Formats: sequence, C-alpha cells, structure tokens
Amino acid sequence: MVDWSGGGDRGPRPVKDAIWIGQARDGISAEPEYARNRVVAEARLAEIMEESLAAGERLFIGFDFPFGYPAGFARAVAGSDDPLALWADLATRLPASVDGQERVEVAAELNALLPGEGPFWFDPFRKGTIPLTKPASMPVPEWREAERRAKGAFSCWQIGGAGSVGSQALTGIATLERLRQRFAGQVAIWPFQTLDACVAFVEIWPSLIAAEVTQGQRADEIKDAAQVRILAEAVSRLAPDELEAMLDVDAPEEGWILGLGHEATLAAAARQGRLRNDCFVMPPGAYWTPVDDALALLRERLTAVAGVEKLPVRQAAGRRLAADAVALRAHPPAANSAVDGYGLGAGLAPGLHHIPLVEGRAAAGAPFEGTLPAGHAVRVLTGAVLPEGVTTVVLEEDCRISESRISVEGPLKEGANRRLAGEDVKEGETILTRGRRLTPADLALSAAVGLGELSVRRPLKVAVISTGDELREAGTALEPGQIADANRPMLCAIITAMGHEAVDLGICRDDREMLRATFDQASANADAIITSGGASAGEEDHVSALLDETGSMALWRIAVKPGRPLALGVWNGAPVFGLPGNPVAAMVCTSIFARPALEVLAGGDWHEPQAVTVPAGFEKRKKEGRREYLRARLVDGRAEVFPSEGSGRISSLSWAEGLVELPDQAINVTHGTPVRYLPFAGLLE
Repeated sequence: MVDWSGGGDRGPRPVKDAIWIGQARDGISAEPEYARNRVVAEARLAEIMEESLAAGERLFIGFDFPFGYPAGFARAVAGSDDPLALWADLATRLPASVDGQERVEVAAELNALLPGEGPFWFDPFRKGTIPLTKPASMPVPEWREAERRAKGAFSCWQIGGAGSVGSQALTGIATLERLRQRFAGQVAIWPFQTLDACVAFVEIWPSLIAAEVTQGQRADEIKDAAQVRILAEAVSRLAPDELEAMLDVDAPEEGWILGLGHEATLAAAARQGRLRNDCFVMPPGAYWTPVDDALALLRERLTAVAGVEKLPVRQAAGRRLAADAVALRAHPPAANSAVDGYGLGAGLAPGLHHIPLVEGRAAAGAPFEGTLPAGHAVRVLTGAVLPEGVTTVVLEEDCRISESRISVEGPLKEGANRRLAGEDVKEGETILTRGRRLTPADLALSAAVGLGELSVRRPLKVAVISTGDELREAGTALEPGQIADANRPMLCAIITAMGHEAVDLGICRDDREMLRATFDQASANADAIITSGGASAGEEDHVSALLDETGSMALWRIAVKPGRPLALGVWNGAPVFGLPGNPVAAMVCTSIFARPALEVLAGGDWHEPQAVTVPAGFEKRKKEGRREYLRARLVDGRAEVFPSEGSGRISSLSWAEGLVELPDQAINVTHGTPVRYLPFAGLLE
C-alpha cells in the first residue's frame, strides 16, 4: 500500500506528507518504508515488483489517488473513453522529475483542451496559470461516482490545498504508466482490466478505515506510515470471497476505490491481526505474579487474530460474531393475530354483542384484501396479518357463529389477542453483539429479522506440540525411561470442545533446530501455538530458549499450584503458550489461563469461569503465597477433593469433575467451610 505525494523532495529524514510504502503478507506487516521523493519511490516500487515476479508471487499494490477522472475527460484529452489512453498521455506530459510549478502548467495545458475556465483549479503559486478558486461551471462533472459515495473525498480537479488529490493523481498516474510500460504484460490496472496478471494496481483510500488507523497508530508513528501499514495488513487478511466482492465493480472509465461499500469488512480485517513480540512482557518487579494480575495482563494485551468471513445463517452455528448483528426488519414484521378467531375494530363493552361478518378471511400467508368496515368482524387465523381496521381479536371459542354474524359476550379489551409489529424486535435494533458464540436460537432470531448471512470469525486454529525425548505416541511399546504422551490428546480434545480447531503437530524431540522448524510450521498453519514441556529455564527447556531468541519470551512465574512456570511469547506473529509438561499442571494452566486467552484470540469476549460456592467435604490447612487448584467433584452438594495432591496423578483428572479454588491467602478449610468450585463444564467447553 502506497501513500503518494505530489510534493517535492522531503529530505532524508522521515516526515509526514511524503511517500510511504507498506508491505504485508498474511496479515503480518514489515516496517513501512519512507521515500523522500517520487523518483526514489518509483525506483523502489520497480525493485519490489522485480523481486515479487522473480519469486513467482502475485503482488497487489494500492495507491491513494484517483486512477480515473469524471466521464468525458479522457475523450477530451486523449480522444478516447479508455482511461489507459489518458494514462499514456499524462506520462508524456509529466516526467518523474517534474516540479510543482510544472505540474500547474500541465494542468493549464489540459484546461486549454476543454471549453471554459476549468476544470483544474487552485494555483498554489498564484501565477494565474489556472483559476485560484473553483470555476462556477465546468465542462466535465466535478465528481466521480466514487467520490460522491466516499464521504470527505476531494475532487481530482483541485491541484493544491490541504487534503487535495489533484497533484497526486497527475504525478501518480504518470508514474504508474511508466511502471506499466516497463513491466509490459505483467501488470493489470483495476478496474479497467481483468486482474489476470502477476501484479495488480488498485486505487485505495485509507480514510475508509480512519477509526482503525487512529486506534492502531503507534505513539511515535507518523500517520502516513500507520495508514499504509494497517491497510496493507487488513487487505492481506481478506478472505478470497471478501476481496472478490470488493473487486466486483463496474466503473470502466472513472475507476473505483477498493473497499468502498465494504467498509465494515475492511475495518474488521484491520482490527484483527497477529500479536507483537512485546505483548507478554511483564511489568518490573512481577517475579512471582499473582493469578489475578496474570489474568488481567492477558485480558489487556490480547486481541482477536482469527480471520473473518460471511456465512449463510444456517451454517453459522458455533461461530463467533465478528460484528454486531442488526435487524433488517421488525419482528413481527406486521401486526398479526395470536389466536384463531374474529377480528374487530374496537374493544367490547359488557353485555351481549351481535356483530355482522364480512366475506373472506385473513390467514398466515393469505392476507385479507381491503379494510374492515366499522362495526363488522372478519375471520382471522393464528399468525395472519391483521387487516386494516382490525385492532382486536376475539377467541373463536368465545363466539357463537352463524353464517352472517358472530355473537360474543363482552367485555373485551381493545388490542386483545394481537401481536404488534416490532413488539419483539424493532428494525435497526442490535440483536446480537460482536464476540457472541452463535447458538441455534440465535440463528432463528437472525433469520426472523431478515438476515441471510452473518459476519463471523473463522475457527481459531491452535497448533498443539508435545516436547521431550522421553515421549512416545499413545499405544506404542515403551522402552525404559519412555512414557506415553498424555498431554497432546488431552489438549487437542480441550481445544475442540472450546469450538476451536486443533492442529496436531505431534511430538518434538529435545532438539532446538527441530523445534524451530516445528514452530515455523505451526505459525504458518495456525493462529496460536500451545506446547507442553520445555517451558522452564533448564538446559533442555528449548521452548523458553527459542522464544527468548526472538526477544518475545516472557517466563511468567505465576503464584499458582499446580503450575508456576508459564512460557509466553510470539513466533512469527502467532502467540505461544508454553505449558508445564506435567499433565495435571498443563490441564490447570489451560483451564485458568489459556482458555480465556484463546477465547479473545478467537474473537470472543474474555471468559470468566463459572463458579459456585459450596460447603467443603474435606479438610486442608493452606499456607499464604500461592493460589491453589484442587481436583474435586460434588457429592451430595459438597466438594470432595482427590485424596492425593500429587501433580503426577493423572487418574485424578479423570476422577475430578471440576476444581476447588483456594485463595492466595492462608486458609484453614474444615468440613462445611464455604469454598469456590469451578466445574469443568464451565472451564473446558
């Protein structure tokens, strides 16, 4: 993505209002590059294109200036409605080294080809070459259709002034035409040409995601650099169908802005993304971190990384909403009958009433045509739209019916037995909020209010890796010193139960280079990585060592039992959760720390575990300093704990149905003491 400038040389030091180039692959961006002038920028773009073509890649380059002009201008200048004929003409008029005054002179030459004063205006040099202010009338339209729809866009005819794009368009188009000729047959211009070449040039406008740029701009980052970085990340995250929808426009002469009309999709892509290396850095002095502080840091620093796509409502169960769902129509869409009976125009006073019937009836899907005359009744069935003039429905069972009338005993309150339009949901009302995991009932509600598809997060892909020379696959013969890998089956099952997609990458030996390759494979195929073993600080703890090499490793020594060391880091943008190798500690750390973190990464809300306070069915004297989680289950309303607290007792995990959480402080638990019980159903699903 390129933030272009029509100005002159900006000098060697990066500044705003210059040319900035942002590059991204798979949602991960490099640091934006500064180009001091157009000659430097053109050379750098050519270099990027050469590298991409040599690597056999496809390259998508966006530029923030109009690619076309309002209808009629190309014919007036180049003798053809083909915008690329105009590109060729401008390239001959505007060499790469053209300065500001020469640009204005070219604008004056172009003005002379059309009748009247314009269309180009605002001479920043006050030479009188072109009008200083916008002409009262123009020989061609002032706006392209894209600018009419893009709020705040500037006209391409304005050559100077804050926010103007006239100079950028003239110099930018000339530059792109030279690149197109240099790489003949390898570049396609959207939307004027089919994108069947290796390189695509498209028109962009970062203001389409202005809010996301503001939120994502770093404290010391120049806004132009932030724009190209964030927009490049966003476009590179788009699903093929999302990008295809944005490219599906018909603007053969004027051109179009990529993403116009699809701002919500582009903004959602800008908000998601992988993590930075410093996201797990602990504050000074946090050597033994309390559980609550560790959870608060995770909650603060993690953001959604799962991609976004649109799915038909019927396919969206279990997915997390990527954007609020808003009702397209009210429910019910019209006032209707709640019962089988007869529609009236008013309530009834006490006493017996004889009311004449009109011919016809109202049924669901077969409305009554016409208006109910005053003082009459009409046959209505459950779910039928109430005919005009009907405000009340009397139950069929409360009527005596003849061919021409009904007899009914009052009183009957006006409005009885009817459902009002929108009494359940109003048009434009938010029915489901972003981050919600969709239930079958949510799908029914969405369909009822007119939604045919929903914007949802793709399933979070979580790579699972076990480390250790001693590990072997479950079911295989074991040599002395070897053990079966119990963690991976457990962790994969937990991840699946949470609604994520487990990517099983098997067992990795205690070999640093093998683990490096496995991490590379994991980050290329998953959004997050969970390892077990090698997460402490010993000489065979390669998970910690590798993360430390990247500068992202944070060894969180958490004041928790079982557990304590939790290696957190980032590998190629993918967050890594390094769990202890002990299965009991791995399960507890997954339940308490990884589970809510993965929920956020998947696009959901932070998950507070379900908990109930129950009387203890055990005794324990606990010291101050660590939070403890005891394997437990409820028996007759009391929490019983496993007889042994040994962290090597895997059988305790199968025996237990939840955890008893004991506070950081010292506590003396006796039979009947209220304790906090966390069922596995709320922790691991």
